[in-house]
This record gives sequence, C-alpha cells and structure tokens, in this order.
Amino acid sequence: MTVKQTDGVKIVTIGGGSSYTPELMEGLINRYDQVPVREIWLVDIEEGKEKLEIVGEMARRMWNASGHDVQVHLTLDRREALKDADFVTTQFRVGLLAARIKDERIPLSYGMAGQETNGAGGIFKALRTIPVILDIVEDMKELCPDAWLVNFTNPSGMVTEAVMKYGHWDKVAGLCNVPVIAMMSEPEAIGKTPEDLTYRFAGLNHFHWHRVWDETGREVTRDLIEAFERLGRTPGMPANIFDVPFYREQLDLMGMIPCGYHRYYYRQQEMLEHMLEEAQSQAGTRAEQVKQTEDELFELYKDPNLDHKPEQLARRGGAHYSDAACETIASLYADKNTHIVLTTRNNGAIPDLPEDVAVEVSTLVGKDGPKVIPFGALPAGERGLLQVMKAMEQCVEEAAVTGNVGALLEAFTLNPLITAGETARQVMNELLVAHERYLPQFASTIAELKRQGVTVKDERVRRLMEEGQ
Repeated sequence: MTVKQTDGVKIVTIGGGSSYTPELMEGLINRYDQVPVREIWLVDIEEGKEKLEIVGEMARRMWNASGHDVQVHLTLDRREALKDADFVTTQFRVGLLAARIKDERIPLSYGMAGQETNGAGGIFKALRTIPVILDIVEDMKELCPDAWLVNFTNPSGMVTEAVMKYGHWDKVAGLCNVPVIAMMSEPEAIGKTPEDLTYRFAGLNHFHWHRVWDETGREVTRDLIEAFERLGRTPGMPANIFDVPFYREQLDLMGMIPCGYHRYYYRQQEMLEHMLEEAQSQAGTRAEQVKQTEDELFELYKDPNLDHKPEQLARRGGAHYSDAACETIASLYADKNTHIVLTTRNNGAIPDLPEDVAVEVSTLVGKDGPKVIPFGALPAGERGLLQVMKAMEQCVEEAAVTGNVGALLEAFTLNPLITAGETARQVMNELLVAHERYLPQFASTIAELKRQGVTVKDERVRRLMEEGQ
C-alpha cells in the first residue's frame, strides 16, 4: 500500500467539471512543494462537457499564474486519463443536479425528509453512484493498479465501503468537509486556535461525533458545548444545514459533539418543517438553491482574467472538501503522518462495529495509508443509532450492487428518517421510476412499476422528466 515515488505526480479527477475543481487546484498549488504534480487530467461525461471546458480553462489559468509547469488535460475518455495515474479523486454526481432535485422533492411531497445524503434521497444517491464507482475501480485495476482512490463523491461513507467490500480495492480514502470545518471553526469559541486543540472523531460519514482536548491534555468537549449554547449557534455549521440547536441535556449525557447532520435525527421534526418550508418558498429546495449558486459560479469561471478560487465558492455547501483531498494526497505522498478524518476500515477504532466495515474516524496518514486512532465504545444511545445506521448502509450497498428490492425495502425500514410502511414504499417506487435512466440494476422492477401505472406526483419533478433530465 506504499505510495510510489515518481519524478512527478499524475492526478486524475473524475467529475472534473465540478464547481469544486478550482478549490482542488488551489489546494494542489499550495502543496506543490510536497506533491510535485506533473499532470492533471480532468474527466467528465458528455452532459458535463461545457462545464468541463469552462472549469478546465480556469484550472489552466490557475496553474499558469502559480509559475509551476503543470499540464492540465481535459477528456471525456476516463480510460485515457487513468493510464499510470498516481492518485484518482472522485467528485461526480450521477444524474447531475436534476437527480438531486428529485431526491429532495419526491420524499418531501410525502412529508418525509428530502436531503442529499440522508433519508430516502441519500439512499437513492448511493444506488446511482455505487455501480459507477465500481466501474471506475475495475478500470483502475487494469490501468493504474498502484494508485490511491480519494473519494469525496457523496454519500461518501457508503460509496467508500462499496469500493472496499464489492470492488475489493483497499487503497481508498473517503473524505468529508464537515470534520474539517469543525476543527477550523470551533476553537475560537473557547479562545483557542486549531493548533491548540486535539480532536478525535468516530462514527459514519455525516453521522459522527467528536471529543476535544486542549494543549495541556484536559478535555474541553463540555467547554465547547457550553460556549455554543452561549453563542446561540454552532460555529462552522455547513451552509446547507439549518442550525436548530441540539438539546443540552442530550449533549451532557453523551459527552460528545454531534456533527451537523445529526440534526436530521435528533431534531427531525424541526428539520423536516424547515425543508418543507424551503421547498414551498421561492428559493426552493437546497438542490434548486445550489443550482443557482453553480450557475453564478460558472459565469465567474468564464472570466478570462480569473486565475484564483472565487470567494463565492464557499456558499456552495462543500467548502474545504477539495482542500481535505489535497492534504490527504500530500500526506500519502510525502509521508506526513497528518491527522485527517477519513472513511476507512474500522480496524478496531470503534469496538461497537465489526472490524471490516467502513467508519469515519480520526486517522494518521502516511505513505502506507491511514492508520486509525482508537476512539473507544460509544454511549448506549449513540451506539444503538450507529449500529442501525451501519445496518441500513449495508442494505443500501447490497441493493445498489444487486438490484435486490428486498434489500432496498430493508434499508427504507431501518432508516430513521423514513416512516416505514405503504407510504414509504410509494416514495421508493416513485424514486425508482424517476431515476430509471441511472438504475439499470432495477430495470425489471421499474418496468413492472410502470406497467402498474406508478407515476411521479410532484409537478417540478415531472417537468424534469419530460425534459429528459
């Protein structure tokens, strides 16, 4: 698993036309002394060709302005790009933002959470994404068998576990920006800097908790909890999450800080109400808001004089994803032994889960890959939630690979954001029909649903389908 040292590093980014790509370029430019990049290949699909060309030209301007001699290649041919790659990063969205709109609006039309990586929407994003990432892994086995796969395609935890379990590829690290934002933003609340504090994370992607110690070794987790209550907000909350406060009594009991996405579980009612309110407003669902932000970003990216990441990118909701990926690449290549929160093999970090499952935990990353830092057992309530969510994830992964509707129904039954029963089955059926183009593993099931007359009720989703999206 050791990283191969070369005269220069070849990096391939699948989903290269993403609005995040300028941040990825910035991160690599800032770490050029640690990772001497030789060439970068930005890969996308035909539907993303225009955005690939826009962001690709901007990437070239950024590298030209940096003074480093790095070749940026643009291609729609994934296999051409992957040949002899040292690192492959993945940041693609199967079905583009239209698919996310469906993931959000269909559950919401039945009064259930509609969210990109949680609830029914998150399940269906995994169903569309896992077969594609497994195809990428098969190409990597042939074309760049020594490369590391650095994934920040959501839902990152399930996608990364599928790579390990079904793709039989161990050189993979799953990333999320949420821990990074917490570590950057929380210390100020207690008069500290990020360098003063030691963080330890444990859980699953978008479902983790953390504890914190200061430079003297004293635990300051409860100090932070008290500070957040005084502030009346959580520092560094991702832009896409409504900041309803956690209940203090619950935090005191667990003695840990939940990640922002736990609001969908601990404050399910309030989060659902907020999502429904947004969906009915002029702003629309989060996906529709993101689409507007992306349109604005790509207009900026067209400027031939722009050669740096614009500040507006922070509004996209995934700020620091790409920077975390660059630090992971640098740590693997330069053997930095850096503390990075990754989705990786459990290996005993969380004794409440099996050794071989994927977890999101604190790791030390060097040339031989991430080494997990043991966290220990979780309190009873959090342990139970964690085990349910892991069971749910594994049912989703099985359904994504096999097309087994029983596994999908099991996942819907286990997911805390879905009210199990006939309504949940209706949501599932509508999502299957709405995403037919990207779910070939469910082809026979979808054909039968359509024969039975299953249709999508939400008007905006129907319009997307009529437009071929």
